[in-house]
Amino acid sequence: MTVKHLRIDNRLIHGQVTTNWVNSVGASHILVVNDQVAKDPIQKRLLPAAARGVKTSVLGIAEAIAYVTDAANASEHVLVVAKFPSDALVLLEGGVKPEQVNVGNQAPIPGTNYKMVTKSIAVTAEDAAVYRRIVDLGFHLTSQMLPSDGKADFISLLEKKGL
Repeated sequence: MTVKHLRIDNRLIHGQVTTNWVNSVGASHILVVNDQVAKDPIQKRLLPAAARGVKTSVLGIAEAIAYVTDAANASEHVLVVAKFPSDALVLLEGGVKPEQVNVGNQAPIPGTNYKMVTKSIAVTAEDAAVYRRIVDLGFHLTSQMLPSDGKADFISLLEKKGL
């Protein structure tokens, strides 16, 4: 299986993913990955409907790792959407090897001590440590809202905000 792109975006499936990212990276299947979302029958039903005809699976992290590493799925080209940076880290530690890792959007979570790194990405000190661990695994981490936008080095953005 070719994992064309891993996007960290707590909005999961929305217009930017279905109309821009799927076509831009050449994906034919979206994997939405988060353990809580995968247990929610409403989200499991609604997220594929929001994908506008693109094959979509809503999986827990362990299920996603098993799916991506299963030789039976070797011909697929997927776009993985991880809800949180911690989801992405576990996927990468589990052997998922995307061609690109991008932080798309992280809305602030009420009650957390976050800083806005961009106008759409909130980061806590704990999140920053997770992002750095992703880079330590050998992945280049970028911030890019749309494929037509320029890529920004995400660690540099964290450093500018003192994270």
